[in-house]
Amino acid sequence: MTEKNNLPQAVLFAGQGSQTKGMGRALAEKFPEAMCLWKKAEKASGLGLRGIYWEGSEEEMADTAALQPALTAVNLSIWNVAGLHPCGAAGHSLGEFSALGASGALSVNDVLRITALRGKLMAQANGGAMAAIVKLAAGEVSALVDEAASETGKIAVCANFNTPLQTVVSGEKEAIDLMCKKAREKKGRAIMLPVSGAFHSPMMAEANREFLPALKKADWHDPRFPIYCNVTGKAARSGAELLENIGKQMVSPVLWVETIRSMWADGARKYMEIGPKAVLGKMVTQDLDESAHPEVELVSVFAEE
Repeated sequence: MTEKNNLPQAVLFAGQGSQTKGMGRALAEKFPEAMCLWKKAEKASGLGLRGIYWEGSEEEMADTAALQPALTAVNLSIWNVAGLHPCGAAGHSLGEFSALGASGALSVNDVLRITALRGKLMAQANGGAMAAIVKLAAGEVSALVDEAASETGKIAVCANFNTPLQTVVSGEKEAIDLMCKKAREKKGRAIMLPVSGAFHSPMMAEANREFLPALKKADWHDPRFPIYCNVTGKAARSGAELLENIGKQMVSPVLWVETIRSMWADGARKYMEIGPKAVLGKMVTQDLDESAHPEVELVSVFAEE
């Protein structure tokens, strides 16, 4: 093994938006443990997930009630065969639950049960919209989203700080439409996202209240390696700290830029993305200082073969 391969590794677990048709099929057909994860996810969700993701349409695959347990099963299947020993891990929104399962903070059964419930509750919280704003600095987007909220009297917040020049906004559609107009006037790009609700915003408050009892019922443990939380962007090393942060995740912004920078500050030099396709790895170099030169690799063992 070369010195390059011995770089301290951080693992990033993909979230919603990284799904692909056929994801995880070859892995499940090769490894019984992976197929078992799909069956457990189907039992937890009450949905025919293999039919949706191996044979279904793009519209079916975008349904968050199905996507959350299905993608979690894929992520954990890849993790089980990848043989990684990270110095820390993080997951983008939904992906954070894969990190909990991989680290042993929660059992696989608890993770699949919780993500199935989370997907169901978030799917039921219909209404609202989300848009990705690119080519504008996060501070400028924050100011514009405040203007849009004030002028419309509707909810609008920054939901995901993905890179210094990519911020996702979330809220009521009238305010998000105005936010997109304002962004374009400032020479930014605004891309409406194909989601059913305003995730990571106050509009998820009722869903989060229903979700909290299931989180508290789960059997939490200290993780085998630090988990860098969406809510803080910092490492959590105890089950109690993880529970506290996960309990706020649905209604709080995803601090992804800070997460990647915290991992680097704590010694990570190689970022391994686990998921069906490369999404998060593309953000890593944008999130770090120009003097940083991280290694970035997608780990999708058998996921699309």
